[in-house]
Amino acid sequence: MTMQRRRFLRLGGGALAAPAFAKFASAQAAYPNRVIRIIVGFPPGGGADASTRIIASRLAEIWNAQVVVENKPGAGGNIAHDNAAHAAPDGYTMLFSPGSLPIMPLLFNGLNYDPIKDLVPISLLGVYPNLVVVSKISEIQTLQEYIARAKANPGRVTYASPGIGSTPQLAAEYFKSMAKVDITHVPYRGVAAGAMTDLLANRVDSMFNTTGSLLASVRAGQTRALAASTPKRFPLAPDIPTFAESGVPGFEVVSWYGLFAPAKTPRDILQKINQGVVQAIAEPATKAKFEALGVVAESSQPEKLAELMQAEIKLWGPIIKSAGIKGE
Repeated sequence: MTMQRRRFLRLGGGALAAPAFAKFASAQAAYPNRVIRIIVGFPPGGGADASTRIIASRLAEIWNAQVVVENKPGAGGNIAHDNAAHAAPDGYTMLFSPGSLPIMPLLFNGLNYDPIKDLVPISLLGVYPNLVVVSKISEIQTLQEYIARAKANPGRVTYASPGIGSTPQLAAEYFKSMAKVDITHVPYRGVAAGAMTDLLANRVDSMFNTTGSLLASVRAGQTRALAASTPKRFPLAPDIPTFAESGVPGFEVVSWYGLFAPAKTPRDILQKINQGVVQAIAEPATKAKFEALGVVAESSQPEKLAELMQAEIKLWGPIIKSAGIKGE
């Protein structure tokens, strides 16, 4: 074969491939060009739903596209997780999830998805602590008094949580092991399902939950916060002492929200989504909206979110096993 013919075939091959490549590149550059959905595994009205809508609304403005929120509550969030994990990996379906996502296989048997293999991290969205609170009419004023009451009455001090296998319940189990107390779990299906009513009436002694669910009641004087789970005082509630400074040294739980996509979503689309999130989270208006929910807005690169997922498994795995916790 002559050199001219070899050169002709190379050019011809490139010419044949060029339309396909151009079409692919054009499709990627045009993203997004249709409706994007962000799935969240909680019902409307809660902190997770509100946080999802904050980021969805701002991304819609940044991209000049329609971004809708789909609430798919149930099974501890697994309905939403499974739906997102099996969606087309084209950037038009995302998952908003709290930090409980990576520990789902430790809590539930027979899942049809793997949170590590079937979902890819995009960005962190915000961080927040868990609180333990009592009613304003409770005699308990401090965490030290709470611990003393629990030690004097093993198994008789009760605490509410938003459900079995929820991060607040895990935080309470962690607290039990570190403070060496026996308190009794009273699970609810979210704060709105009677938990707050029972707490305010002193029918349940205390509640472990997130700032998104409890900080408003603390600020309104309905409940009294005994401790926050962050290593240092939470900047949105600096008057609430930490567990560590209140008699449980080393206790630290930082919860988070993150954004995920189906595995095999093209890298350049993931990068574009990440850039949009980073831009949105950096804006003072977005930060203020998250702060109203008790969340400090914070973005990240995907690698950091992947590290946080592994940290959740490392922290909660032994606690779930030792307490024999199974999700519902």
